[in-house]
Amino acid sequence: MQAFPLVRVRGTARQMGIQHGEQAASLIDCYLRWIEKSTAVDRDTLGQRARAFLPFIEALNPLLLDEIWGLAEGASISFEHALLCQVRGEATRAPLNEGCTAFALTRSATIDGHAIAGQNQDLPPEFSDLGIVLHIEPTDGRPRALTFTFAGQLGYMGTNEYGVSHFANGLADYEWKLGLPHYPLKRTLFEQRDVAACLELVKKHHMCSAANMVFCDGDDDIADVEIRPEGIALFEDNHADKRLHTNHYITECFAHFETHETADSVPRIRRIRQLVSEHWGQLDVESIKEILADHEGDPGAICRHGAGGTHSICGYIAEPSRGRLHVRRGHGCTGTWTAYEV
Repeated sequence: MQAFPLVRVRGTARQMGIQHGEQAASLIDCYLRWIEKSTAVDRDTLGQRARAFLPFIEALNPLLLDEIWGLAEGASISFEHALLCQVRGEATRAPLNEGCTAFALTRSATIDGHAIAGQNQDLPPEFSDLGIVLHIEPTDGRPRALTFTFAGQLGYMGTNEYGVSHFANGLADYEWKLGLPHYPLKRTLFEQRDVAACLELVKKHHMCSAANMVFCDGDDDIADVEIRPEGIALFEDNHADKRLHTNHYITECFAHFETHETADSVPRIRRIRQLVSEHWGQLDVESIKEILADHEGDPGAICRHGAGGTHSICGYIAEPSRGRLHVRRGHGCTGTWTAYEV
């Protein structure tokens, strides 16, 4: 298949969950089976563990719980199994090997002066069989959104009708703490109207684990924030019009935690900095696609081919001012890009 399955949902939170569950029921079961296989723990046990995160999700966004109940109904699974899809990484407490090279560029960097952001998503190859593109259209006043995610997971990377887009890199070297899982936060970020609101939301909720996030919006603002259970640190990069990040801490606040567990992270950020510099002022969707297909440093290049057991299973490019999300299925060098309108 050249594109990921497209799942469209519309209505109240409960109705959208039901529609998601009905359309993706078989893939949701595959996702749950993959979680069981990769952790060697059955879904019932993991589902009970997932309940520990309910207070944090409710404090963040009570409507997500309605949608999870709807998901369970539509897919004919238990609420605990539907909840597990939202908290997989935290309920299993099993670190997931990731590469991921993310970017946000704006104004003087791009050919038309408008923001553009995205990433290569580097994960174990099995995840490529579980992905969907989810188009969300709430009827309760919340914005429409497009997200690449995994079947049964309510949100991951993407953009909304205000151009608010976010992408992420995995980070290591932290002490896990009970708190808010990342996936519910990612979905709730699609309910914000600008980058400033996204940063306020991230500041407000303490997370279980570490990650980096890049943001942009329809006003061509961009930002990057490194997140740890104890707090966050803004990464300003060396130019106001770019944010480039891979899988190591860069901020002065958090750099001392870094042990360089992902050995190719520093070479990858050096390479994307070089490529962005070479195309400065002329960057657009097509030139970004070429950058995301770059092979210098194989197999741990920007286009990843197996380093650490992970591959660039997909990629994303958001054009916030145009309400458009490009999603690639497969490696940067051989995959197929499909454009979606919010």
